[in-house]
Amino acid sequence: MTNDQTLTEENLLLEYLTVNSAYEPKAIPETERFTFISKITGIPQVWTLDPAGGPVPFAEMPDRVLSVFHSPDGQRTVIGMDHHGNEKQQLYILDNNPNRTLEEAGEELLAAENHEKAETDHLPEPKPLVHSPEHFHYPAGWSPDGSRIVFSSNRRHPGHFDVFTVDADTGEEKTIYESDANCEPLGWIDDRTVLVSLKETNIDSALFAVDTESGETTRIGSAGTPARHASPAVIPGARKGYLLTDAGEDTQYVAAFSLDEPHTMEKLLHWKKWDIEEIALSPDGRLLAFTLNEGGISRLGFYSPDTGAHELADGLPGGVIGGLSWLTGTRLVFTQKSPTEPGDIWEYRPTERTAVRHTNLGQSDTAGPLWAEPELHAFYSFDGLEVPYFLYEKSAETGRPAVIWVHGGPEGQSKAEYNPVVQYLVHRGFAVAVPNIRGSLGYGRRYLKLDDADKRLDAVADLAELAGDLAASHGVDSGKIGIIGRSYGGFMVLSALTHYPEKWAAGVDVVGMSNLRTFLENTGEWRRYLRECEYGTLAEHSEFFDRTAPMNLTDKIEAPLLVFHGRNDTRVPVSEAEQLVADLESRGREVELVIFENEGHQTERIENHILMHTKTVEFFGKQLRGNR
Repeated sequence: MTNDQTLTEENLLLEYLTVNSAYEPKAIPETERFTFISKITGIPQVWTLDPAGGPVPFAEMPDRVLSVFHSPDGQRTVIGMDHHGNEKQQLYILDNNPNRTLEEAGEELLAAENHEKAETDHLPEPKPLVHSPEHFHYPAGWSPDGSRIVFSSNRRHPGHFDVFTVDADTGEEKTIYESDANCEPLGWIDDRTVLVSLKETNIDSALFAVDTESGETTRIGSAGTPARHASPAVIPGARKGYLLTDAGEDTQYVAAFSLDEPHTMEKLLHWKKWDIEEIALSPDGRLLAFTLNEGGISRLGFYSPDTGAHELADGLPGGVIGGLSWLTGTRLVFTQKSPTEPGDIWEYRPTERTAVRHTNLGQSDTAGPLWAEPELHAFYSFDGLEVPYFLYEKSAETGRPAVIWVHGGPEGQSKAEYNPVVQYLVHRGFAVAVPNIRGSLGYGRRYLKLDDADKRLDAVADLAELAGDLAASHGVDSGKIGIIGRSYGGFMVLSALTHYPEKWAAGVDVVGMSNLRTFLENTGEWRRYLRECEYGTLAEHSEFFDRTAPMNLTDKIEAPLLVFHGRNDTRVPVSEAEQLVADLESRGREVELVIFENEGHQTERIENHILMHTKTVEFFGKQLRGNR
């Protein structure tokens, strides 16, 4: 390969890695405008569209934006921001300026594109509203009268989350609910009542309506039925609404609830095979938008509470839909993404059955034509369980290398969405499999719990079986299979390398755990008992953890290993990576550790994102293809 060709490939990889996206649209009430989050300037910030439809900064924050909540009148906004990836949101309030001119917006965009501070005074100035940098804060939006914000925080105890309200004018805080567990508010029912979710396990929760004046709590749903509860949608002016639950079923469905009969929920809309993942009620209460997860691919739908009829929308690209937000009673905005669309904001008008694309950030004239659509496959694992996976490939050439990409969670799901490393590896002739091994979301409660506690190694066996299926069914070279994963996916990479060392030629571990016992001992108290519900407890499973831990089986690792971690990771401590790499180095194994000093569990800063994925691609090229 010539130097010119090498440079061309380097530039192409950079194009894959730096293509932008837009996500988390939030309608600004009373304006028919919306905000969204994007990394246009290299880190997630809040943006909106100018009158010409171009992106302009909505606010300028010094660090990563995690959440955005607009007041009911659209005049104020609360923004959640953390510090260097530590996930400890602090809340800031700003007075909006919805009347910026096109010229002013253009100046702000030009300054943002040049990574400079805008030379105008038109951006609203954020002011601290909730500030306690050592603690986590999880906001859930404004009261209907626009006077208060509700949030939870672990200020009283590292492992206990209480629920607070804060006055948006005075900053006065009030504790409305104390918990010796992990809880979070989901939103307001009316000006006096907040909906609170109390985590009972890693997936199940109890749902309570909390009176902000008296502190009285009312449980919604049955106390005797373990269930997920999510995505409440309250009917304005009523003490009732809709939510998602799987109470008594294997998959999530739409149910109606009422505070007048809190222990009874009425099932309204259900697919036996698939989860309904998100709902949003139109401002006039006439339509309930929902997303249906069909094996990692979304369908957008609408349900009429008045008639009970529902309809799935047509005319949208295939992929993943989320972030539902109504602009008006007939206009819904959301994020649409797919393996060949990194993510943009779309609008659907159900009365007209038409779709409109609002942003075009997730496009690349150079790389876009090269991106591949996956095919959905399945294999039968060692015990006969059918395990689905997306397979990306552009060639059926026998003997080509392959990479398996393992999702995190553990109760996560690989979906049909853009991944720059997957796409670039496919461009370079790799086959890439993205599985949903046992324990993944999206396939029902039974499938989700198949890897709990001492069944963990069954999920590792799924990965080994997939490696065999790639060789047998798709012609890949069984001696040239790599594996990569983030968080729990990183732990699965390490587990695969130690329990099935003969299967792998290379591994990449991103913020993974090397020993579930030390992870549980060192992770934040706010997460420990939730993770124990999935992994097993320190009291009962420590011997199993130590016996199966990759950290204690490093002598089994034969494949070269690349490890990434964030110094400020509050979920998986960086010590999990450091102890593993130190041991492997002492054994003379081929291993490299990269620690990002200004990141946490995610890798959000563009320069770190580029470095991590560039090294990953080079690593797999060297180990699986012999590239130098």
